Amino acid sequence: MTKETKKQIFFVDDEPKIREVIGDTLEQLNVAVTCFASGPECLEKIESQKCDLLITDLKMTGMDGIELMKKAKNIIPWLPVLVITAYGDVPIAVKTVKSGAVDFIEKPLEKNAFLRKVQSILRDNSSFDNYPYKPLTKSEAQIFKFIIDGQSNREIAKLLHRSIRTIEVHRYRIMRKFDVDNMVDLIKKAAVLGLIEVTNQKKSHTQKSSTKKKD
Repeated sequence: MTKETKKQIFFVDDEPKIREVIGDTLEQLNVAVTCFASGPECLEKIESQKCDLLITDLKMTGMDGIELMKKAKNIIPWLPVLVITAYGDVPIAVKTVKSGAVDFIEKPLEKNAFLRKVQSILRDNSSFDNYPYKPLTKSEAQIFKFIIDGQSNREIAKLLHRSIRTIEVHRYRIMRKFDVDNMVDLIKKAAVLGLIEVTNQKKSHTQKSSTKKKD
């Protein structure tokens, strides 16, 4: 793997010694590792630098791992996130995965198992390697969620108290960032990226149409 094609991993933990150890461990995979002491520091960098995998501790001072994950995926919806926790009971595991994590791993980390898991996640998400790095703005991320839920421009404008024209502009920019020119392709791309379940999307549209007919 050349320097130009190295995977970019962001690691977040508020303990300096942990950052040092994990950073050195991850570099054994010949990847580029950037470590952060807090969620806000990481989010600032995500807005401007490519990230192939975010690894974050769950329990941190200030912004915890779940909040960081949610905010990061608002910027890059397809970003895979691996959560590290010393509190790996079933309820937290379920909450972590439901919040969007691809997986979680418990402390203390077993080096080889940890590296295998990281390699597996990077391999499974390799189909996104050539996806253009065009993070969504906060407004675009919010509107994107309404769009894939089947809301019209008029409905979104009403919900957000914005003009229809403003929503149209945001929709156009979202389409450009996803490199599509119609709603069908946007839904397909979102499904491929794992952002929605196609079956749920179809069900949502069906229920919506049925409700309108009754009205």
